[in-house]
Amino acid sequence: VFMILSLLSIVYGALRCNILAIKIKYDDYDVRVKPAAYLCIFMWRSFEIATRVTVLVLFSSVLRIWIFLVVLLNFLGFCLYPWIIFWLSKSPFPENIEKELSRVGTTIVLCLLTFLYAGINMFCWSAAQVELSDPDLISKSQNWYQMTVYYIMRLMENAFLLLMWYIYKTDFYLYVCAPMLVLQLLIGYCMGIFFMLVFYQFCHPCKKLFSSSITEAL
Repeated sequence: VFMILSLLSIVYGALRCNILAIKIKYDDYDVRVKPAAYLCIFMWRSFEIATRVTVLVLFSSVLRIWIFLVVLLNFLGFCLYPWIIFWLSKSPFPENIEKELSRVGTTIVLCLLTFLYAGINMFCWSAAQVELSDPDLISKSQNWYQMTVYYIMRLMENAFLLLMWYIYKTDFYLYVCAPMLVLQLLIGYCMGIFFMLVFYQFCHPCKKLFSSSITEAL
């Protein structure tokens, strides 16, 4: 019961973050989110987060040491990515975050922001993409390429972790139909991607402002 309540709480938080990110990106427009959009986001985040957490738990139950490497690589990758993009853009260091902050204080705030960004992306696609070169620190463009790469890599990673769990599973899972569980988790993650595609293709409140639809981009 507590696990279900925790999952619902996290999914609700992800849903609210999605809506908030849309309103921030399109603050010049009157954003009206329809019930169908709420439903798609809820299903998208439910399948995505639940299957991701389950995959990590299964993998860590048989390869306890290696899970630290998986988490560390995920965290460092997403934490350093905004900084790499910022350095490649050769933009000036952000100075307008808070006038009372020194350069060191600003750096600490940006590091904490990227830590939060990395923590979110470890489990699901972040609703707002960090862009340190932007004055608002949030990317206002809709990057279909980044989203596509993220979900392809995440699906491949989940499949690999499940394969490792299947190979090294212990007698604890003797009465679990392992092939069926693996199939259900992969299908569950694909269902999350499906509801995400439905949301951006049909239910996004500002889909008319997109330069191209997600199906055209794919």
